[in-house]
Formats: sequence, C-alpha cells, structure tokens
Amino acid sequence: MGSRTRGGSGSRSRLLFFPFILLLHLLSLHSAGPSVVVSAAGSGEPYVGVTIGTQVTNLLSPSDLASFLRAQRITRVRLYDADPRLLSALAASGVRAIVGVPNDELLALGSSPATAASWVSRRVLPFAGVNSSTPNVISAIAVGDEVPTALPSALPVLLPAINSLAAALAAANLSSIPVSTPLPFSVVLDPFPPSQAFFNQSLAKSFVAPLLAHLANTSAPLMLNLYPYYSLMQSKGVIPLDNALFRPLPPSQEMVDPNTLLHYTNVLDAMLDAVRVAVRNLNATGGASVPILVTETGWPSYGDRRAEPYATRDNADAYNSNLIKHVLEDKPGTPMAPGAGAQSSAYIYELFNEDLRPGPVSEANWGLFYGNGTPVYLLHVSGADGFLGNDTTDRTFCVAADDADLKAVQAAMDWACGPGRADCTAIQPGQACYQPDDVRSHASFAFDAYYQSQGRAAGSCYFQGAGMVTTVDPSHDSCLFPGSKLLSNSTGSGSTNTSTPTSDAEGSAIWRLRTGRDKGFFLFLRLVLSIAVVIVVDSNFWT
Repeated sequence: MGSRTRGGSGSRSRLLFFPFILLLHLLSLHSAGPSVVVSAAGSGEPYVGVTIGTQVTNLLSPSDLASFLRAQRITRVRLYDADPRLLSALAASGVRAIVGVPNDELLALGSSPATAASWVSRRVLPFAGVNSSTPNVISAIAVGDEVPTALPSALPVLLPAINSLAAALAAANLSSIPVSTPLPFSVVLDPFPPSQAFFNQSLAKSFVAPLLAHLANTSAPLMLNLYPYYSLMQSKGVIPLDNALFRPLPPSQEMVDPNTLLHYTNVLDAMLDAVRVAVRNLNATGGASVPILVTETGWPSYGDRRAEPYATRDNADAYNSNLIKHVLEDKPGTPMAPGAGAQSSAYIYELFNEDLRPGPVSEANWGLFYGNGTPVYLLHVSGADGFLGNDTTDRTFCVAADDADLKAVQAAMDWACGPGRADCTAIQPGQACYQPDDVRSHASFAFDAYYQSQGRAAGSCYFQGAGMVTTVDPSHDSCLFPGSKLLSNSTGSGSTNTSTPTSDAEGSAIWRLRTGRDKGFFLFLRLVLSIAVVIVVDSNFWT
C-alpha cells in the first residue's frame, strides 16, 4: 500500500485560537468580510465515509470485509490503492470507493501518459460502470497522499500524473470520475483567524494554483486531510478540548475571527474556512468554485500517556460521533459558507486499527474497529440512520479500565468478589480464567461477573472509576467471560473444574485464598483491605 503519514505529521501548521475576551478590543476595528461561496464536495447530500488501511494483522478477507461494510451500513470508503480483489468484493455491496495511487507509483504515472492510460485500463475500467455488465464502484481517484510533506521529491510529477490520469479517463468516457490529490493542512499558513490564511508561498503559484485550475475545469474536489487532534496537540493549551471535539463552549470561550466577526464552535469548521480563504487569496482561475472533500479526519483512541494525553477512547468516541452528527444531521456548513449545500463530506480515519504501522503508539490506534471486526469503542450515532452503529453484537462487558490505578483495581476486585457476591470461581488457580495471572486480567473477569449479575444496570461497571464498559468480548482461549454469548451454548466454563457451584459465602472464602501468594502477612493485609473497603463504601461502591 505504500507508506502513509497522518495529516499532522511533517511540518504541520499551528492553528492558533484566541478566546473571545482577548479579541473584544479588536472587533470594533474591523467590518465583516465577505463570505466565501462554495459548494459541497460532489453532488447530492453530504456523507461520511471511512478509510481502510491494510497494515492489519489478520485483516478480514475481501468478501468478509464487504459483508462487514454492509452490516455497518457503510457506503463510502477510501482505499489507498486500487486492489482488484477488494473492488470486486465491494461491487456486490453497493459501496462507492475512492481508489488511491500510492506515492511510490507517482513517478511512473507522471512520466508516461501511456503508463497512466494502462493504469486506468487495468485498475479503473473494470469497476467504473462503463456498461451494464461492469460494476460502478469507483467514485474518485486520489493521486498520492500528502505528497508535499510525505514525499516532496515527487511533487514535480504529481500534477503531470493527475493530468495524465484525467486525460485517460476522458478518453474512456469516464470524465465523471474526478481526479485529485489529498493535501495536508500544513500547506495552509497562518490559519487563524481563518480570514488571514494563505497557502505556503513555495507551493502557491507553482503547484496549488495549477492544481485548483485543473480541479475547477474537471469538477473535481480539493481533497484535504484535516485533523483537529493535531491542532489541539500543537496549541499548548490554547485550544479548548471541547472545541476540538464539537462540544459547545460558553460564549466567553468561543473562537471569534476579528476580521469577519464570525464565531467558530469547532476546530474543523475553522480549518475549512482557513482553506477557503487561502483559495480565495490565491486568485486561481475558478478556485472559489472548487468544493472541499475531507479525505481524512479522526481521533486516536490510545497513545503514549505523557506525549499524547488526549488520545483516549472517550475522546475518540466524542470526536467521531459528533463529526457524524455534524455532517449527516446538522449539516450547518461553516460560518463563511453556511447551509447544507456547502457542507463538506468527510472520511473518518480509519476503519481498523493498523497494528502493524510503525511510529508513535497512537499510529496503531486510530481505528473504529480491531482487525477482526470487533469495535474498539462504541460510537454514539443512534440518529445517523444506522451508519456505523457498531454495537451489532448486542453485548457489553465490564473490564478494568486501561488507565485505572492498580491499587484501585485491586480494591474494586476484592469488593466484587467479596461483598459484591460476584462468582469469581473461574479465576482461581487451575481454573479456565486464572491465566494470565495478573491483577487487571483477574479484575476484568470479576468486574464482568458483577456487571452481568446486575443485569448490566447503569452504574454497575463504575467501581469508582476502575471499570469501563466495552463491546469487545474479553474472552480468550478457554476462558469465557460471563457476558459472552458462548456461555449459553456451553456446558461449562471450559475449565477442568467439575465441582458443584459454590454458595456466595463459599465463593468469597475461596477468593480470599485464591493464590499461593496470599499467605501469612499478605492474606491478613487483604482481609483488612476488604473490611476497610466495605466500611468506606458501605454497599454502594459502584455508584
């Protein structure tokens, strides 16, 4: 598939925001500037798609992937190559795909129109709906990915490659398939206030202006990878987290452009308007009419706790869920280009966690799902007509939170298996869930046992912050968690235990003696801690 970089890598633009109270003295000095008239990317209603990378261990087969997309009601995807096997599988699923030309193929396509024509013949024609017998899968072609920062040496052949591919499509009567290239946001400088943004001068006249002219002539969108996450990370506390996550802010903290008096309720809209102003300021022929398509945006669910503290499941859920609502339901456009007709469509980066990607911890944790199709976290998209309603299992589990203090996890586990009366038999020595023998693994089973025994009631997975709800089945090997549907089809836990079920009192006694480590002083200490927990929390530990 070739190497890819995220929209924030390389030389990234810093998106600086200023609280409303710091701008009051400027507002009276400027009159409102003209709004930018621009259409949404493509025709019809705005949509949200997903990108699909392949650096995944045990990636679903093309046919299984197509079925998975249907189940999730995903109808738009962006691929980073033009794999015929996957495109063939998608043909029967009703999915439309942006296909990519990897950066390492740009030289060949940009140097030879014949090579570009051959590429179109092999990779596009069989899936472009040229007649009733061929599927109509391909919606656009993305030539390269963030070339100005990812592979600047290929920049001289990027426009020739785009022009050659567009000419080959036109020769095949497929000029309706747009050809563009995804750019990083770092090509825009001084992006806030949006009204003063402009393109990097080293690229503006030599690359961006002719690119915009091509896009205007061929009705193709300006493709951009926009990441409010990176803007937040680089702002050093200036950008409020809620503003990056589409959450409302009090008026005193809203972003205000002093030149236009426009208020910005989220970072993504400010980034889009900064691009629009940069296009307008370039005065490229037809540039103002070119629609914007967000080819990547998203939020990582996990990262290095010190270097990337905002890379959490909750934040990823909030950003992607609110993005879907913003585009599919609210459709406000932006302050400079208001209305549903100007609402840009967007592709969420990405469908699967690419666990084989090198780089920072977060690089492997941008996905909505793991490679086997289980969700990384549960999106809140109930109003989006089933799109990415990824709790298809109708199951939830309670496990130990990744960032919970180990002592808090231990105390919560002792409570669950003691006063909480959870059946913790399966994590005793020799039983199916004893391994791995560590606190978090044992606590996850204990938490789920209690959570399921309470009918998955609200608050029954709290454990003073030590527990978290997940839709990912934590069962492993022969260890089946209480919430797994597999239990209903099993005659036992899969362990060698053939004893009759213990009473609650017996279960508590067994738990207190569950390992060889709990002898002498340690047994005494655990009993003291258990009594202390009961005294402190009474019987409401989980509330």
